[in-house]
Amino acid sequence: MWHQSFGLLGKSYAHDTTGSFFLGKWLRVPLYPVSLCSAVVDVAIQDYVADVAAELIYQNKSQTSTEVLFVFPLGPHMAIYSFQARSEDAKVHAVLQDELSVPPCPSQVQQPHEATGGWENLEYLRDQSEYPGEAFACFLGTLSPGREVVVTLRYVQELPREPDGAARFVLSPTLNPYGTLYVWNCRTSKLHYSLLLTASLQSPRGVVDVQANFALTPLIYTAQDHSTAQAPLLQVSLAGSPQCHHDLELLVYYGDPTAVSAVVEKGDPEAPPGSLLGDPMVLVTLAPSIPEAVPGQRQSGEFIFLLNTTFLEHAQDSLLFLLKSLPLGCYFNIYCYEETSVGIYSQSVEYTQDNLTEAMRRIPSTGSSLGDSNLLETLRSVYNTPRPHRHPRQLFIFMAGLPPDVEAIAAEVCRHRNSHRCFSFCFSEDSAALAMALAKETGGEAAYVSSDSSRSLVVLKCLKQALKPAAEGVSLSWTLPRGLEVEVLGGTPQSIFQGQHNLLYAQIHGQAQDTTVAKGVMTLQYSLDGQDVTYTIEFPLCPQGDGRLAGHRLAARCLMKRLLPESVSGSGEEPRHRAVEISLTSGIICPFTSYVGVRTPQRVTWYQRPLALLPPRQSLIPCQIVELRGSRISSCYPKSIWVPPGWLTAVRASWLALRQLTHDIAALPQRRACSKACKPPPPLFSSLKYVDPMEFGLCSSTLWRWCPEAAAKCQELVALQNADGSWALSSGLASVLEVDEDEIKGKMPDEVMEPSIWATVMAVTWLHRHDEYYQDLCELLEAKAVTWLCSQAVSQLDKCLETANTLLGSSVKPSVFRL
Repeated sequence: MWHQSFGLLGKSYAHDTTGSFFLGKWLRVPLYPVSLCSAVVDVAIQDYVADVAAELIYQNKSQTSTEVLFVFPLGPHMAIYSFQARSEDAKVHAVLQDELSVPPCPSQVQQPHEATGGWENLEYLRDQSEYPGEAFACFLGTLSPGREVVVTLRYVQELPREPDGAARFVLSPTLNPYGTLYVWNCRTSKLHYSLLLTASLQSPRGVVDVQANFALTPLIYTAQDHSTAQAPLLQVSLAGSPQCHHDLELLVYYGDPTAVSAVVEKGDPEAPPGSLLGDPMVLVTLAPSIPEAVPGQRQSGEFIFLLNTTFLEHAQDSLLFLLKSLPLGCYFNIYCYEETSVGIYSQSVEYTQDNLTEAMRRIPSTGSSLGDSNLLETLRSVYNTPRPHRHPRQLFIFMAGLPPDVEAIAAEVCRHRNSHRCFSFCFSEDSAALAMALAKETGGEAAYVSSDSSRSLVVLKCLKQALKPAAEGVSLSWTLPRGLEVEVLGGTPQSIFQGQHNLLYAQIHGQAQDTTVAKGVMTLQYSLDGQDVTYTIEFPLCPQGDGRLAGHRLAARCLMKRLLPESVSGSGEEPRHRAVEISLTSGIICPFTSYVGVRTPQRVTWYQRPLALLPPRQSLIPCQIVELRGSRISSCYPKSIWVPPGWLTAVRASWLALRQLTHDIAALPQRRACSKACKPPPPLFSSLKYVDPMEFGLCSSTLWRWCPEAAAKCQELVALQNADGSWALSSGLASVLEVDEDEIKGKMPDEVMEPSIWATVMAVTWLHRHDEYYQDLCELLEAKAVTWLCSQAVSQLDKCLETANTLLGSSVKPSVFRL
């Protein structure tokens, strides 16, 4: 295997007896990286958008000619818009074309010649790479010993926003191949290349600071208000042992992080007015400051559960914990979508004890009598149902296998992505890709749910994420001179949850009638904890810029994503034609376009008679976005659904995060109850690598296998809890606590006027007595119970806890009850 940074990969070939070249099969000859001599990288960062231009020079330092393949891994929210390579013999450039059209310049272009071995090169790369995710791959032909090839690459990327407001840029490993290289399957720790990294930074809030994990040169501010800055950040020559063994990372800090910011990017002067590239683009970042929610408090939100028959048959315990953990103040509904597309309630109802009891009664115990409904019909039914005012909608979707109409399901969710979040749970590997796609598209999470009782831990972990507070009723309004109007491409999200930020693209169309007005005004409004919040900022109508159009190209990617559901839903050919047009003009690939490599010889050919020049003879070569099979997720995902470049990389990162989560959860009972007697869970993979869901589903050290009797009692206790978090003093509670009911009543402190207060203290104390089993399962339940107790009788809790500890033989501390 080779290092995941990729770059230029090569394989040698030999002469046959006739003097012609013989191409060895890539399935037999190992790939090895061609030496990188130098890299010049120029980065332009505008708030949270980056445009990267790189020139890479490779040299074949082996003694044999080599056929080379350039491979560039695509990270999340990244898109290539220009690629070319040139050597002494030929020039190769990547061209986008409509998949339904004929090859470009048919009179001048030949089909791929036999020397390229067809697409076997890329097939080998798919099968053998350790790097899981998409990569841009282009076959460059033959490189003779000592010869160089110069690769020029340009791409755009949305940058993540750190919690402190910084924009985080990481240099791609291909542009900085730190660590170990693989040459002819022999490792070497020596690097011989130079790297020059320069960056220009722009923000109307001003560039305050730049931090990096490497030595920086001083910033040079090119504007008095510090809104732009530029500097050669890094210039080193690396030889011998590598100077750094980590990604090169920049953190760019801007002045006064606020809930909204806007950067205006001028259009391309050569593009026609009114076109996507021709008109100015406003890059809007929405990042409201949302405080932490107090666990157990009343909370807004609409939670809709879409259950399949497998979940109904095998996960009644998980459903119990899920419903009992919901907070007061929210709304909920349940759909059993393989039974009917209609919910248990005609529309979501408030979370109360009566509504919860009725919902539990209506849920079928099994799903043996399958109806004609399916997930698609149920989703449409949900989307056609109005949601409660100021309650952000979140769906919990459970899937056993790959449902029918996958393309339509993905398109339906994509169409409504601004109005909700999806938390997807798959019981089988064939539905994993769809689960991940729905979650990623809407900003939710996905999880593989194993067949044992550990599913409750995974589901509740996602519920905790869903319970984060949100800014609701998000809206943008614009004040512009007469003659101008704004179009927000892709729409505005209705809710923004804590820890999220949204990057929107708004284009200014038209011609201002009053040219003396130099600024426009944007107003952000939303509701937080029932209070209306408003932010207003100004932005220039005549922006400056370097003309690199990073925002325009990412906006094109966003717009093409919006056109996809319309094309899938049968809205005619117009959405497809529009997407193809945008793709070809912006250079960003879309579902209906594909790359083709065009190779043009550099050397001149002469006629023998008469003297004349032949025009260069072009040929097509393999060039495409390759889905590297670090995962079977990509193979089961329907090809008719567009997976944007970089999406699978983000999916793999989510799988790794989930794997970390599941191992942490699985290890909790082990650390608390098993001590040193049990074998620890296997270590995590150290690099981005696909992990089979069956390998990290919680199968080795789960709660229920440690103490099934205690697990059954926990379920009994949870079933007795009321929606407000309290327990009633009953024989059922006494049975779970293994204390005589009369004794419980007789030990109730005299200060307690309400038996449910004493019962709830007893229940919470019992849970903490067995917290090695129940802490993670019952965290939300307990928080709701303690909140209820604090609202009822704070002064009585000390005496109740003291008596409960004596009765149950425990030593629970007052801090559990917030005392």
